[in-house]
Amino acid sequence: MSSTNRNAEPSRMGSANAGSTRPSVAPIFQSAAFDVEDLNQLEDIAVGRTPGYIYTRDNNPNHVALADAMACLENAEAGAVFSSGMAAIASVFQTLGNNRGHVIMSRALYGRTIQLAERMQQQFGLNFTLVDQTVPSEFAAARTDQTCFALVETISNPLLEICDLDAVTAALGDVPLVVDATFTTPILIKCHDHGAAIVVHSASKYLNGHGDVMLGVASGSAEMMNQLRVTASIFGANANPFESWLCQRGLRTLPLRMKQVCATTRAIAERLVGHPAVGRVHYPLLNDHKSYELATSLYPNGTGGIISFELNGNGAEIVNRFMLASDTIPFSPSLADARTTISYPAGTSHRFLSENARRELGITNELVRLSVGLEPAELLIGELCQTLDTLL
Repeated sequence: MSSTNRNAEPSRMGSANAGSTRPSVAPIFQSAAFDVEDLNQLEDIAVGRTPGYIYTRDNNPNHVALADAMACLENAEAGAVFSSGMAAIASVFQTLGNNRGHVIMSRALYGRTIQLAERMQQQFGLNFTLVDQTVPSEFAAARTDQTCFALVETISNPLLEICDLDAVTAALGDVPLVVDATFTTPILIKCHDHGAAIVVHSASKYLNGHGDVMLGVASGSAEMMNQLRVTASIFGANANPFESWLCQRGLRTLPLRMKQVCATTRAIAERLVGHPAVGRVHYPLLNDHKSYELATSLYPNGTGGIISFELNGNGAEIVNRFMLASDTIPFSPSLADARTTISYPAGTSHRFLSENARRELGITNELVRLSVGLEPAELLIGELCQTLDTLL
């Protein structure tokens, strides 16, 4: 090491160069900003004449890598990444929602999404109509000249009601359809192929798959994704480079994880039916589910890793007994981790609704949601049955 290097200014140290090779795994660009050579390069990057980056709130190589991967998986022109799934949804509202405009929304949407719509209505006058996403004609009836977009989930949380995307797209005409496909991922359905203009995911769930990121993604036309990226930058809803990198790594095993999760979930659902501690089981591939016929045609490879079931007993008290008796399957207010978890919709995702509103949706105080992980089916069935037996 030369004398000059030994006396170098510490704040100027740390630059890395891969030399004539490149890393086998994409590196993490954990940098707030990017250096430019001169004003000409700055202008060229800013207006898009030259590829490059200036500030991570606007864009970052890890953002682009994940966005491009999602666009490829979704059969879309482009993708965008956000700090969370709710940031992705909020960016859609802020980009597509006009002042005094109108949105058609599934009444079974995630509770926080309903809260967002209510806030947008109070503060900006954006009106919305709630419809049954399993009845396409309700979308046609709800359309007005002010309708900006419609928002549905591929499979609703927690009762797993399936939306017929093709029929809803036809009912909407030229109104853009936005689909939250968090529960299904592009492995099980490619929503753009069924008419969706924008597809969003909470990438914290299956896309990443390990319960260690907070991230959202969207896909659609290049023009629309650019608009969403600008909105996210303005509102500070940009993703973290490291979490984008983690999610891109998770995508590498997504097909394998979804295959196992779907098979295990079906086996568990079939075993829960008839257990004396369980009332109703909500799972689309059971033939008594309201979406069974659509599920078998639209989702031949499975409907994901979620099952909801109602316990025979008295409200939250029986659910609490179930949770306390479950030594190996923990309670978690999220889903799609590598491990199996349980949750209580009335106290988590839909706690912001009144009890009457929840019951109108079919969400009872005895309802438990199971998010199936990567453990063997036989192990999970044994643990669940052992826990349920304690309630008898």
